[in-house]
Amino acid sequence: MNDLMELQQLVVLNLTFDPTFKKMMIDISTLSNYPDVRTVNLDLVLDISFERKVLFGSVEHTFEVKHDIDEIVLDTSYLDITSIANDGKPLKFEVKPRQEPLGSPLVISLGRTYTTGEKFKLKITYSTTEKCTALQWLAPSQTAGKKSPYVFSQCEPIHARALVPCQDTPSIKNTYTARIKSPLPVVTSAIIDPTEGDIYVSHQPVPIPSYLIALASGDLVSASVGPRSLVFTEPSMLDACKWEFEADVERFITTAEKLLMPYPWGTYNILVLPPSFPFGGMENPNLTFVTPTLIAGDRSNVDVIAHELAHSFSGNLVTNKSWKDFWLNEGWTTFIERKLQSKIHGEATGEFSAIIGWKALRESVDQYGKDHEFTKLMPNLEGKDPDDAFSSVPYEKGFNLIYHIQTVVGGAEIFERFMPAYFTRFENQSISTADFKEYLYEWFERHHGKEMIEKLDSIDWHTWFYGTGMPPVQPAFDTSLAQVAYTLAGRWSHARIEEDGIFSDDDIKDWTSGQKIVFLERLSDIDPLPHKLVQLLDTTYGLSKSKNTEIISRYFGIAMKAKYGPSYKEVVGWLDGGIGRMKFVRPAYRRLYYCDEELARKTFLRNQSAYHPICYAMIKKDLGLDVESVKI
Repeated sequence: MNDLMELQQLVVLNLTFDPTFKKMMIDISTLSNYPDVRTVNLDLVLDISFERKVLFGSVEHTFEVKHDIDEIVLDTSYLDITSIANDGKPLKFEVKPRQEPLGSPLVISLGRTYTTGEKFKLKITYSTTEKCTALQWLAPSQTAGKKSPYVFSQCEPIHARALVPCQDTPSIKNTYTARIKSPLPVVTSAIIDPTEGDIYVSHQPVPIPSYLIALASGDLVSASVGPRSLVFTEPSMLDACKWEFEADVERFITTAEKLLMPYPWGTYNILVLPPSFPFGGMENPNLTFVTPTLIAGDRSNVDVIAHELAHSFSGNLVTNKSWKDFWLNEGWTTFIERKLQSKIHGEATGEFSAIIGWKALRESVDQYGKDHEFTKLMPNLEGKDPDDAFSSVPYEKGFNLIYHIQTVVGGAEIFERFMPAYFTRFENQSISTADFKEYLYEWFERHHGKEMIEKLDSIDWHTWFYGTGMPPVQPAFDTSLAQVAYTLAGRWSHARIEEDGIFSDDDIKDWTSGQKIVFLERLSDIDPLPHKLVQLLDTTYGLSKSKNTEIISRYFGIAMKAKYGPSYKEVVGWLDGGIGRMKFVRPAYRRLYYCDEELARKTFLRNQSAYHPICYAMIKKDLGLDVESVKI
């Protein structure tokens, strides 16, 4: 254990909140000298070239000095830096050799010493390159309309440095403006200003970390889905997207405001991207990016919007200071998401979602191995790519810690009083796990006395933060909505013995999609079903023809676990259909690899150009193209 890790643990575990200790808690996933100088604003002026597949133009940083400096170091990754100037005066700079996985530090000589408190501006002229990991360029054939090209960004966790030279750390939050020239409409993670011909203008007045800078350009149209919300997508998808979201978006926002605080971003818009988008959603401020897999035609997947909206408070407003503290973003967001579900649909619904989440957490732990560093709530990322640590762990282990804290302090009524105080206290700040725990103790002692501190001290903080594997406590969730799913799964399991099970589509006719998911996940936990039962399962319930990706992906998991041959062709056809969401394609490839290594690799090689760079890199590792083995 190095000295920094030891000091971090002392701070978190012993509540030794000495300022000297806090200064040493830095983000190790950036090469910038952000402790000495910080960006307070970015002004982006860019052109989009679909022909060359690059963005080119300039960014002007406004810096504020925290400690005397005569040079600035910024993060870059595969950028072509042309010039750097201060008030029109050229400055010397050097792009240092690449340091994987963090990119190439851009070292700028300022020509004089700037002292603490000074502000100054630097204008950097640059271009992205073909190796840019923050952008995906789509040919017209890869879009819904098949007529126009498309480009979109994905900067989390450390890909903003491939989009713009910056201090690419969640420790730094800044405002930004954007003037983007494009032959097609442009949207950004900001407030839309009037368009000037083919120049699309926007501004973000709330300070945000670099990973939340986002843009997309394509054949985009919009429709209202609420009094402060639009949905953007391609024309052929607009009616379906409008219907999918218009009943719920404003209800989610107003419920969150009652639970936490007034919505701080003005507008809440949604961009439904082409299928290659690698995530379910990305919480870009003012413009949530979502996958088209949410458009199921029955609003069954709309709760993903509840999660991304929750990020408007947890993550976007109160941000993890480093990727080691990523659980503060996702654990809190998942907790708020389930609070919203409970407030709108009833307490059992939120608990039901937590049951599904526990299963996802267990799968991630099994995938990594129970002793793996990345199963810790606070993993050591030194020398690691934060992308490699992204899994259900920060979401679900983080959720279960906060749920456990709620239980320990006396339940939801007490804990929900803490929640708005927490978000108000740290609004527009980046915080560490130590900051969270310190304020937790401070608030509960102030409002509930020493007796509450004794309750908080009963929590095994060390194991929660630094223990590998599953959480040290398994909550007793309400299983009332899950019980019918467990019972039906038991009948299917028993049918392999008795072979007299009578099943019909009436079994699940009135079920929610969540109950169907729990049923399928229960089946995936047991020994593989005989092939004739796998076939009967599909023909009875029509699973392989479902329009809900959550359903069909889980059925494919059951079929491939049983090595049911007819399913291989169906899975390959599904993957060939262009789906790019990592939640689905990565398990599908891993399971196909388990069944037929050559088929899995051939399918990937055939489709690799359609995947987002992040997704492409992760599947390569999953299929043993970068590593020696892969686990199912």
